[in-house]
Amino acid sequence: MAGASGLWAEARALLPGSEEELSLALSGEVDECVPPLLLRARALLYEAAPPCEAALRRLGDVLRDYAWEKLNAGPWRDVSKAWRQVYAYGCLFGALAEVAARRPLAPAARLCDMGLLMGASVQDNVLARLVRLLQAHLPRADRRGAAPSSAKRARTESPPAPVVRPEDTVPHERCPSLEHFRDRYLIPQKPVVLEGIIDHWPCMKKWSVDYVRQVAGCRTVPVELGSRYTDEEWSQKLMTVNDFINQYIVNENSVGYLAQHQLFDQIPELKEDISIPDYCCLGEGEEDDITINAWFGPAGTISPLHQDPQQNFLAQVFGRKYIRLCSPQDSENLYPHESQLLHNTSQVDVEDPDLTKFPNFRKVAFQSCILMPGQVLFIPVKYWHYIRSLDISFSVSFWWS
Repeated sequence: MAGASGLWAEARALLPGSEEELSLALSGEVDECVPPLLLRARALLYEAAPPCEAALRRLGDVLRDYAWEKLNAGPWRDVSKAWRQVYAYGCLFGALAEVAARRPLAPAARLCDMGLLMGASVQDNVLARLVRLLQAHLPRADRRGAAPSSAKRARTESPPAPVVRPEDTVPHERCPSLEHFRDRYLIPQKPVVLEGIIDHWPCMKKWSVDYVRQVAGCRTVPVELGSRYTDEEWSQKLMTVNDFINQYIVNENSVGYLAQHQLFDQIPELKEDISIPDYCCLGEGEEDDITINAWFGPAGTISPLHQDPQQNFLAQVFGRKYIRLCSPQDSENLYPHESQLLHNTSQVDVEDPDLTKFPNFRKVAFQSCILMPGQVLFIPVKYWHYIRSLDISFSVSFWWS
């Protein structure tokens, strides 16, 4: 690989200058066999330039395998942060071994992404800095990917949007003042479509399917497979953004959705193109408490009627979405699932309701809108909402309290 020795020097420069400065302190207890493995891997990094890549790779493999068992031993909320840190170190050592061996960089980038998804931040989030470096050195074809020639092209004509009756339309406001939004919509908890508040975001001029390929094509992300999460065949899978686009955006016969709570932390190039709406300052939490989510997928993907435990700004970057909303006061007429896992989700298919099985659903008063690029929908906390993508769509949502 051309320039591989220079790449190793750049990757090595992301670490502290001396072995002692690379602290391996963990946030809790781990099995006693683990710290010696971490120390040995650290020593390898500082013994030679480049290090013995075979030994470093083996240590990375052992640390990841050992930590993986702990990460999957029970509910995710019970997983110790220390074991997530061990997994991150295993990914770091494995990725550095790939660089030192002058191997193709895509596997190293995947290891970094696995550490970012499943691990915990170590060494000032070194995995995020390393994968950004690797991505810049990947061959352009690896970064952008290409749709297989046999793939069926996505539809070029968008289907007609559902008709929204004027009396059911969510109100629209253009750049309301903070006070007006607070008094008219936040305090009384009423939905509103806000216009003009994200026109300045760089993503509004830059983002497209091709741009997402260019910036994130080689990155590994979790993808939801299926048109809606309540379907029996719904599942999740890790794949590169390129593979996701080729299989679920280009190929119109498959439905998959990139719904990611970590995407903007994982790929800061995308996060730089958006900003938190000013209206979030009316909340009670800090800016760091705001959860930013990415929603990227083909036409036809559906979020069943459900409610969320926080206020939500849903910003539409490209594509259109058909959305129906109803008040929490209608909850008893929406027939939520009885299981704890889906208690916030209605059993009713909003666009094709079975009124024999769910007779009270006809009592529900809905508001609706077609959310267009550049528009932001305010969804009050616990407000029920149903969403169907009408086109290939990229949305960004902000959950805040």
